[in-house]
Amino acid sequence: MTATNLPLQLKLLLVLFLTTGATLFSQDFEALQYRTVGPARGGRVTTVTGVAMQPGTFYLGASGGGVWKSEDYGTTWNNISDGFFDTPSIGAIQVAENDPNIVYVGTGSDGLRSNVISGKGIYKSIDAGKTWEHIGLKNVGQIGAVEIDPTNSNVVWVAAIGNAFKSNPERGVFKTTDGGENWEKVLFVSDEVGFSDIELLPGNPNVIYAAAWKAQRKPWTIISGGSKKEGGVYKSVNGGKDWTKLENGLPKNTIGKIDLAVSPANSSILYAVVEAPKGEQGLYKSVDQGKSFKHISDDIRLVNRPFYYTNVELDPTNPDIVYSNANPLIKSTDGGKTWKEMQVPHGDNHDIWLNPNNPQLLIQANDGGANVSFNGGKTWSTQFNQPTAELYQVEVDDQYPYWLYAGQQDNYTTIAVPSFPPSAVQNLGSAWIINTGGCETGPAVPKPGNHNIVYANCKGRFGVFNKLTGVEKSYYVGATNIYGHNPKDLKYRFQRVAPVHVSPHNPDVVYHGSQFLHKTDSDGYSWETISPDLTAFEADKQVISGSPITRDITGEEYYSTLYSIRESSIQEGLIWTGSNDGVVSLTKDGGKTWQNVTPKKLPKGGRVESIAPSKHDVATAYIAVDRHLLGDPRPYFYKTNDYGSTWTLLSTESNGIPNDHTSRVLREDPVKPGLLYAGTEYGMYVSFNDGNSWQSFQQNLPVTPITDLKIFRGDLIISTMGRGFWILDNITGLRDEVMSKLGENPHLFKPDTTIRYRYPKVRSGNTFPKYPRTAVYIDYYLPESAKDLKLEIFDAKKALVATVLSDSTQLKSSVSEEEDMNLSSTFRYVNKKLEAKKGLNRFEWNLLGKGAWHKEKKKRYKNGPMLPPGSYTAKLTVGDKSMSQDFEVLLDPRVKESGMTASSLDEQYDMQQKVIMLLTEARLLQDSLEKESKELETKTNSERLEDIKTVLKQLKNEEGAYPQQMLIAQISYLYNMVNGADQTIGKDVMERYEELKAVLVEIKNKL
Repeated sequence: MTATNLPLQLKLLLVLFLTTGATLFSQDFEALQYRTVGPARGGRVTTVTGVAMQPGTFYLGASGGGVWKSEDYGTTWNNISDGFFDTPSIGAIQVAENDPNIVYVGTGSDGLRSNVISGKGIYKSIDAGKTWEHIGLKNVGQIGAVEIDPTNSNVVWVAAIGNAFKSNPERGVFKTTDGGENWEKVLFVSDEVGFSDIELLPGNPNVIYAAAWKAQRKPWTIISGGSKKEGGVYKSVNGGKDWTKLENGLPKNTIGKIDLAVSPANSSILYAVVEAPKGEQGLYKSVDQGKSFKHISDDIRLVNRPFYYTNVELDPTNPDIVYSNANPLIKSTDGGKTWKEMQVPHGDNHDIWLNPNNPQLLIQANDGGANVSFNGGKTWSTQFNQPTAELYQVEVDDQYPYWLYAGQQDNYTTIAVPSFPPSAVQNLGSAWIINTGGCETGPAVPKPGNHNIVYANCKGRFGVFNKLTGVEKSYYVGATNIYGHNPKDLKYRFQRVAPVHVSPHNPDVVYHGSQFLHKTDSDGYSWETISPDLTAFEADKQVISGSPITRDITGEEYYSTLYSIRESSIQEGLIWTGSNDGVVSLTKDGGKTWQNVTPKKLPKGGRVESIAPSKHDVATAYIAVDRHLLGDPRPYFYKTNDYGSTWTLLSTESNGIPNDHTSRVLREDPVKPGLLYAGTEYGMYVSFNDGNSWQSFQQNLPVTPITDLKIFRGDLIISTMGRGFWILDNITGLRDEVMSKLGENPHLFKPDTTIRYRYPKVRSGNTFPKYPRTAVYIDYYLPESAKDLKLEIFDAKKALVATVLSDSTQLKSSVSEEEDMNLSSTFRYVNKKLEAKKGLNRFEWNLLGKGAWHKEKKKRYKNGPMLPPGSYTAKLTVGDKSMSQDFEVLLDPRVKESGMTASSLDEQYDMQQKVIMLLTEARLLQDSLEKESKELETKTNSERLEDIKTVLKQLKNEEGAYPQQMLIAQISYLYNMVNGADQTIGKDVMERYEELKAVLVEIKNKL
């Protein structure tokens, strides 16, 4: 039987097997969880809405961050699309008027930037966003608007712009009458013309207005608009069965993007913001439901960058109050005749929603996030509670803890955030976002050996930023403002995201790319051009961007520029470059001679997003090429092992990476040859066999473009276009040969060397960034779920310092705790994180030893001291099988710089143990005396009872406010002194310890 004759169910199973065969038996990596480190400030939000019946509830849709919901007027935001949506790009959100539990989301932003992320159709929730179902229109591309019939939430309209990068027949206006089970295309112009907006007539949802828009993005230009036949406003009065084009009073010839607004207060009034040639652009108004329009305003602020932001909204109670979201946000109170700017937390505005019951309560969207106002826009909620930053790359410095650097979209400077709390602050969310020079595009590259110097870029403008002074020196190659030019006329063509790369051999040597490779060894004071034009430079691509109406030349449309630069860490002067028009070049002699080494089978014109020379073999390199701007979303990951003479495609149709997961970045592990990490438009992948096959490495990482990644100090560090930075701590286990062939035997992976950080005093409770406490990550594999699992930690003297059990029922039977005056050196405790499930598991040992005994079991032996630096051994016992791995714990370099040594920490630890022993002895004495006291209450031995009561008064505090601190409280006080920091033990502590010890001896002698 052939595949064509198989029943449908068997065909589906066959497709599933063939498409997942490469990863069918792959390892589950769920034990390895990523964490977000911010920044906390929001990124671009393309659509917002609220719930009239629930005034504190709002939704935002980000360009690369998915859907977020607030139920407290924007005070906090929570993502509700993770785990459900196949794309993070959101175009429209609508809540049913008659039931706030019903929410429809159209994916695919309508702002067709070059980094716009493709949509994947429509999603529906019937429980206010707790769960979602995909309900179709997967191939319509970007969605401009969604409207719900207010009388029937199963009737929904969608304005589909289409594929942003190529023609497609799925453009048009779509309608469902059964809640998304079936869709009908009710209006279609052509496969080049989509629809940017749709509006229903208040009071009569059978009357519909739709705005047609011819739009397409190419790497070298943006097309927004066409002839009168290709754009304009359409109207239906019978639920979409028939349509009439509205032309009276609107532009006669060329017409571009249009946004519509119908007044809920007067349904005869219809507004349209129209992109059109000079003199015809701006706001149009109809007072007769579209039969005729009048040109009200040609204010350029209404359409100053129309493909990116064109939005008009009305006060629901007054048709003369009009809002225009563009750059800036402007408001009219006289029907659009005159306008006044409104101040919002951030520029580049996209959407606004006003509560129909109280228009003073509103939410507004811009490139910095979403913000709520109670007073009509006089004041706004913060944008520092939305971790949806769009980051172009990631670099790291070499300080402790290391910081992450990047250009952040629509930020006035590049930014840096720490991987771990570096100091004590009061607000985690915003305290550690620092400026590092350049501007939104980046990159920002800290200088090796001196992290206070950052080489920063702003759309081709090179700067040297000093973190100590906060001042940036400017050393632009060519010293020419290249904005607004035809690229063919430029001496130096710099892409908006122009690359900067520091030589791995000399931190004073910096490379910078236009169409040429430039080099400086003087921090930019003087530049040397060390290459010819290393791009394809096709003449027909060198044009003024923006047609046929609006010029748009910000640098991202400059084609034929360098996009990636990397020098081999093995051989100085061996430099690879990649251009944004598909050319890979190589020099082996520092730029004296060059070769074009572009893969012969690579389709032309793609953007060479990343180059990664191998750290293990000088002739080997990896590249990632992105062609989605040319309408080709397929991933192109390549490897060469002969200096680019030949290349192997690592992303075939069947080896694990889906065909629409556009390639973004490819890196080889710096320790393990052949261990590869790939970032795509929709997530992460890992290969253990040099790219022959790939496995998903997504885990808890949200679906969002992976723009860059680094492997540093055993961590996998990621930048994303919509969800900020993420870190996967400790990937050491992936480098173990056993990882790719785990089978029937349990395995304990070797823990990585761990820096012994002390967590500073910071305000906790923030949901982001995620900063873990210091821990040794211990990974282990179980071929099947284990009933009897034990982890033991030994110090360098082979003394057992911690025992961890997976089953709490084992505690009483396998671990005995004698309540005497001696403190066992073994810390036995049960921790739910010691998983015993089948597959890969991770336990985070917090490096804390045993604390003092406490009568309350939940507090017993807690708050122990951090163990000192040194050599340790982890021993895992699974049933009757045991395995061990050694690891090192290192002194924090900052602590070392302060004068502390490993031996001084050993001395501190010894004192901590003495105080803990004394505290335990005192607490146990108190506990035994209190028990004896209760027994004596019923007996006649009053003399013994009085002696006990006298001693107890010396041991413990009286009840009530501000009691005198007695012996146990004094010992606890002393313990806090010796346990709060890495320090030399003071003379007063040592003397006080002897005093308290003597007091306890004296008390015991009284008994």
